[in-house]
Amino acid sequence: MKIVVIGGNGLIGKKLVNTLRERGYEVVAASPSSGVNAVTGEGLADVLVGAQVVVDVTNLPSFEDAAVLEFFEKSFRNLLAAEAIAGVGHHVALSVVGADRIPDSGYMRAKAAQEKLIKAGGVPYTILRATQFFEFMGAIAQAATDGQTVRLPAALIQPIVSDDVAAALVDITLGEPVNGIVDLACPDRLHFDELIRRFLSATHDPRQVVTDIHARYFGAELDDHTLVPGDNSLIGSTCFEDWLSRSIA
Repeated sequence: MKIVVIGGNGLIGKKLVNTLRERGYEVVAASPSSGVNAVTGEGLADVLVGAQVVVDVTNLPSFEDAAVLEFFEKSFRNLLAAEAIAGVGHHVALSVVGADRIPDSGYMRAKAAQEKLIKAGGVPYTILRATQFFEFMGAIAQAATDGQTVRLPAALIQPIVSDDVAAALVDITLGEPVNGIVDLACPDRLHFDELIRRFLSATHDPRQVVTDIHARYFGAELDDHTLVPGDNSLIGSTCFEDWLSRSIA
């Protein structure tokens, strides 16, 4: 079986590609550096020849509203056209838990628009919605920092380690399309402010976390339901404290 991973050189893409290759599958890591650009369509027709599964784990560094919407819409439309010609039987996409619950966020609106296009695209699909990654705790703290103060809401969050996301994607990639959405999170449900407070304490960071119910995340205010998975979600194996201890070590 030939599997093409769009965004195969990113954090999740590399892990997914390596695991699938270790299991003996023919896997192509597609990215602009390899001559494949989903946004422009460059190289898609050639790389998808003979592919049974396409996994889209692309992302855009910019969070500017118009740019991110254009990125996800253009890339999927180009992928859909190329997949239809190639006869791809399963489109797998990585999305975000809460994408449909944060309309004030341009990034989340773009992910929701991408999901809508996938559902209407006609190619059998599975969308894996993952929660925020443990590896981005430092970046989240930095984005919320003003001087020596980090302002965050107390909303519940259930982040996950990237290894568990890649492992779930392996199973989904090798399985049958569900033509629906699967949520994925870690075992721990924590308050956002306390999560970052524990991270900063463990890394001996002197900044102080201040709880602010109006503090924004991806441009939106949160409640206790915004960033947690739905019922019957997949649960990863790595707890926050286990990841934190390993990271510090």
